[in-house]
Amino acid sequence: MKRETSYELWMRQEGIPIVEGYGLENVETIARRPWARTGGKGAFIQLKGMEGFTGMYVGEIAPRAALNPERHLYEELIYILDGVGSTEVWSGRAGERKLHFEWQKGSLFAVPLNSGHRLINGSREPALFLAVTSAPVMMDLLHDAEFVFGCDYDFHRRFDGRPDYFTPSARREERGGFMVWDSNFIADAGGALVDPSEAKGAGVRITSFDMGGSTLVGHLAEWPVGRYHKAHFHQGGAILLILRSRGYTLMWPQEAGMRPYRAGRGETVVQVDWQEGSVVSPPTGWFHQHFNTGREPARQLAFRYSGQSGKYLMGIAKALNKAGVRTSTREGGTLIEYEDEDPQIRRDYEAGLNKEGVAVQMPAFNYRED
Repeated sequence: MKRETSYELWMRQEGIPIVEGYGLENVETIARRPWARTGGKGAFIQLKGMEGFTGMYVGEIAPRAALNPERHLYEELIYILDGVGSTEVWSGRAGERKLHFEWQKGSLFAVPLNSGHRLINGSREPALFLAVTSAPVMMDLLHDAEFVFGCDYDFHRRFDGRPDYFTPSARREERGGFMVWDSNFIADAGGALVDPSEAKGAGVRITSFDMGGSTLVGHLAEWPVGRYHKAHFHQGGAILLILRSRGYTLMWPQEAGMRPYRAGRGETVVQVDWQEGSVVSPPTGWFHQHFNTGREPARQLAFRYSGQSGKYLMGIAKALNKAGVRTSTREGGTLIEYEDEDPQIRRDYEAGLNKEGVAVQMPAFNYRED
């Protein structure tokens, strides 16, 4: 019998469902149960590619209700799936007032490390949110849940209580080849501006974000109708939430090569179909590639640890990335250029679009054989 990690044991003891797979079709529809610790309902999500680097759960807040106040020694990013409400955040310093900000569907924010916080549903309908955390790393390191949830240390450099801490910011700068948005609160991730990033694919736009001084960061990616990303690989733990359109993601292990179908290893390729609300997590070192088959630009929200674009680098996150996910495998990176990909990938994509009645908008290229 496979032994449990401290995080896996803690999840099981929490008494809510644990849903597994390479991906999930819709996080909003998975069964949720009452969760004594939070005072709401919830379910954990354990995808193949999370690998103990990241944790994820769906939380539900009853109408006109609030979750229990809590604080914890792990980083947490929260995306509002549905509903309107607010969050209170505070430190343990005597006399410091609580900060209060409002959210809606599409809002994204960071819970500052070990700060007190409480989520409040302001509507007559249940509110749903998706949370991604670094809890597995901290739980497995400390193997003491009582300390993780009961430590009273205030990280003043992470959260200083200033009134504008959660005021949306427009600050963006180029870092590590990506435009990075420094803001502790994004009001609408689905409608936010994203910056051109053609190195990742034709028409691809990507903006990274840093929140709450965390090493758990992410990015927003968007690409046009009739197009797909270039394949690449990186460390496990990254989680992709689909915000718009329909499509699929292909994933396969490096051992199958850059052209798995031509090598007779097509059986190793995993296809995860997606729509709004789907989540996908590629395993460590697996090539993966995202395809838009819908009739509108595809947009995804990625949660990951900080690489070269982050303010605070996470060593385990960049160790496998070599020269980077924007750099071709021919130049020491982890990105497969279109001309180096398996021709079957393009053929299958075009056939799928023809079936959907969607025009192919991919640029022309010649496959390389050297």
